[in-house]
Amino acid sequence: MSNFSLTSRRTILKSALALGAGPALVRSASATPVFDAFVGPAAPSGVAAYPTLAAAVAAAPADGTRPFRILIGKGRWRERVVIDKPFVHLIGQGRDASVVVDNRYAGTPGADGKPIGTFGTAVIFVRAPDFSARDLTIANDFDYAGHMRALPKETAASTGGEQAVALAIEGNADRSFLENVRLAGYQDTLFVQSGRSLFRHCRIEGCVDFIFGAGRAVFDRCSILSMLRPGQDFQGFVAAPDTDIKQPYGLVFHDCRLEKDRAVPPHSVALGRPWRHTRKFADGNYGDPDNVGAAAYLRCWMDDHIIPEGWVGMGYNRQGGGRAVLEPEEARLYEYESRGPGAGVASARRRQLTADQAYRYADRDVLQDWTPTATD
Repeated sequence: MSNFSLTSRRTILKSALALGAGPALVRSASATPVFDAFVGPAAPSGVAAYPTLAAAVAAAPADGTRPFRILIGKGRWRERVVIDKPFVHLIGQGRDASVVVDNRYAGTPGADGKPIGTFGTAVIFVRAPDFSARDLTIANDFDYAGHMRALPKETAASTGGEQAVALAIEGNADRSFLENVRLAGYQDTLFVQSGRSLFRHCRIEGCVDFIFGAGRAVFDRCSILSMLRPGQDFQGFVAAPDTDIKQPYGLVFHDCRLEKDRAVPPHSVALGRPWRHTRKFADGNYGDPDNVGAAAYLRCWMDDHIIPEGWVGMGYNRQGGGRAVLEPEEARLYEYESRGPGAGVASARRRQLTADQAYRYADRDVLQDWTPTATD
């Protein structure tokens, strides 16, 4: 990004680091972390211990105005958590050491016996502002691969019910900051629906639409890993933005690496497709015409799994009945200075930003001048 004079973007990020390496961790003069709660049996001296993350979150003030810091001990914490209080900050004891995990998927029966659907599957739901997480893993370990292998090849691609979200940022969420967090899943891993989010040095895994939603999100120097989709020739789609036409930015990837599982073949994954969710109108339920997806990859390295065309269209319910396809050319899908074997050639479908246009995708613009700082 530096070669189109985005020094202010790097300056802002470095300033945030200088103010305490992110908002989640405050250190005393002795460099000992100070926490408000601990998840696990052996809490640091003076810190209340809780048996689950949900119990620790319940102890946070409902109207907090400063970070409530929860240290998550090493281990696998199998639970679902709703974070509906502001300033909840989660800190793990290592990205691969502290793991919050669950395995619900869209086809899981709910209390009424009906499938819970995609939006009921998340391991962690963030529904309040000023959330932060670092140095941990959030994983949905539904056995997607085993499920797909058990299906006939001709039906596996369109069965439905395999969606399994790891993290959902929705409702009143805004100013969400994640650093050195692994988000693991297959289909619909990360739902960024609301507000502004910054993901820095994160690892995000999946295969189908695994970064999706209507929010403003910046992915800064993240590893985006496409996983194998068993039994399918076409392996999937990285991003599925559902951005309102009045919103200038959606999903923005800065200096990321688009990598793949070793078994994923060349030319089998799209950069994304524009999602137009179904909305209820007076005359029926159909794709919201105001939703015209926005996504951009800027100075990202791409392995050979990315298709030469870059993007593909996505179907939606048409007003009056039937199905239609929202094509990439009708949405706001762009690249700038892609590198690597999957970079491809500029075309009408694989549109390239100019240096001046790319400059307007700086964090300060996408995130409306918000960047995480120490707030304690």
